[in-house]
Amino acid sequence: MRPTRQVTRRDFIQSALASTGVAAAALSSSSWLSAAVAAEAKMPKLRLAVKYGMIRVPDATVEQKLALVKKIGFEGVEIQAPGDINLQELVAASQATGVKIHGVIDKTHWTVRMSDPDPKVRSEAVETLKQALRDAKTVGADTCLLVPGKVTNPETENWEQCFERSQACVRQCLATAEECKVIIAIETVWNDFITKPEHMIRYVDELNSPYVGAYFDCSNMLKYGVSSADWIRQLGKRLVKFDFKGYSHANGFKTPIGEGDENWPEVLKALGEIGYDGWATSEVAGGGEAELTDIYRRMAKALGKSSARGARVQGSGVRR
Repeated sequence: MRPTRQVTRRDFIQSALASTGVAAAALSSSSWLSAAVAAEAKMPKLRLAVKYGMIRVPDATVEQKLALVKKIGFEGVEIQAPGDINLQELVAASQATGVKIHGVIDKTHWTVRMSDPDPKVRSEAVETLKQALRDAKTVGADTCLLVPGKVTNPETENWEQCFERSQACVRQCLATAEECKVIIAIETVWNDFITKPEHMIRYVDELNSPYVGAYFDCSNMLKYGVSSADWIRQLGKRLVKFDFKGYSHANGFKTPIGEGDENWPEVLKALGEIGYDGWATSEVAGGGEAELTDIYRRMAKALGKSSARGARVQGSGVRR
């Protein structure tokens, strides 16, 4: 007896077309059936990850921490750099577990800012980013997340100064980024600076480098009034990675992943439209195995089960 083959959605559509006498080539026509196939094909390909600092397991080794997130279903982590973690140990753990170190985060970008009024501080910020880029190359990461500055004072660190100073600092790091083959990914945060899609588009485009892109946080920017999906559509190919947590206008960041105002179905649709194929990284408190498992299941549910390439999710797995 021949084994039965699982009938896919595409098989069903093709069968329906054939039964009505429509040729298989009509799948590319304007019918609703071919539109369904096209919509299905536009689903983004996502790999789920966590920030390394979210793995809160006392006395666990680096390899044990990566093995835990691998067991849960995550495929990658993102670290801070320059940091205290031994990079060679981290690389060995990554190779042993198969968990990818997909990105690094500039460790001091909030306190040693590229927008600081003091040129000495800005110079230090440049050197820190350069080292973070080198560390990213060491661990095999392809992005370095950067908060480029913060508007703190209308006279000494205002919007225009933040824009000009931070861009000048980033330009000083472009040669290192190219040498390391690591993209400087400008993140959207609550810094009163890049608060609209057009701000990010201008910032990235003026730098005019393949080694500068946008790191979009789907939850952070709801505060400023433009939907996450609209941000994604406007950023287009500038978007290199994205973070998310949970955010609602009623409860802020106390909102669990998947229960906020992000409108994840529309976010997925927008990601598909721009052809996004990459990482989705959570940024929440984290914890041990139970907490990280809940985070994974919430992420997978919000992003669609078929988006998760790690361990299969049985049901929603969400604790109420």
